[in-house]
Amino acid sequence: MRIRKKVFIIKNIIFDVDGTLWDTTEIVAKAWNRAISEVGKAAPLITSSVLKKEFGKTMDVIADDLFYDASESKRKLIINRCCKYEQDALRENTNNLLFPDVKETIRKLSEKCHLFIVSNCQCGYIELFMKKAGIEKYITDFECFGNTGKGKGENIKLVIKRNNLNDVAYVGDTQGDYEATILAEIPFIFAKYGFGSVENYYLAINEIKELLNLC
Repeated sequence: MRIRKKVFIIKNIIFDVDGTLWDTTEIVAKAWNRAISEVGKAAPLITSSVLKKEFGKTMDVIADDLFYDASESKRKLIINRCCKYEQDALRENTNNLLFPDVKETIRKLSEKCHLFIVSNCQCGYIELFMKKAGIEKYITDFECFGNTGKGKGENIKLVIKRNNLNDVAYVGDTQGDYEATILAEIPFIFAKYGFGSVENYYLAINEIKELLNLC
C-alpha cells in the first residue's frame, strides 16, 4: 500500500546501507560462521538468506535472534567477534558489492541535494562502506546504532536536527526502515530491489537511479 501525503521536491536524502546500497550477505555469512566456530557456539549455519532477514535490526537484537540460547555475555562476545571478522572480510574484498548504478547515482544526486546515511550497524561500518564504495566526498553526515546506542528512528531525528534539515526523505528496504520514518515523521521511499517487504510507503523505486527524478 502506498501512502501519499504531499508531493514535494526532496532536498535531502538519508540512506540505509544494507539492502539499499549494497549486498554483503554472502561475505558476511562466511565471516560470522568463522567467528561462531571460534567462540565454540553450536549455532545453525548462518547463510545469506538468514542475514537478509536480520540486517536492518540493531546488533543487540540480531544477537538475541540468532544466539538466543546463549547467555547474555556470550551473545555479546559472539556478535562482537562476528562484527570484527565481518569488517576484516569486507576490507579484503575486491568484488563490487554495490547494487547497480549506486555510485553514479549518488554522485549525480550530490549535485542536486545533500546526502546522509543512517544505519543500525556497528561502529566503523558506514565509514568502511563509504570508503569501499568511493563515495565519502558525497555524504554530508552519517550516524549509526554503534555510535549512539539509539535505534534508526532516533538517529534519523538526530541527523535531521544537527544538520537543520527540511524536505528530507529516507530510502530503505525493510518494514523496520518504514517504522523508523514514522518515528522521525519523514517520508519513506521503499527500495523494492532490497532485502525486505514493506506494507506502507510514500514512494517505491525499482532502481536507485529513479531517485534522480525526485530532486
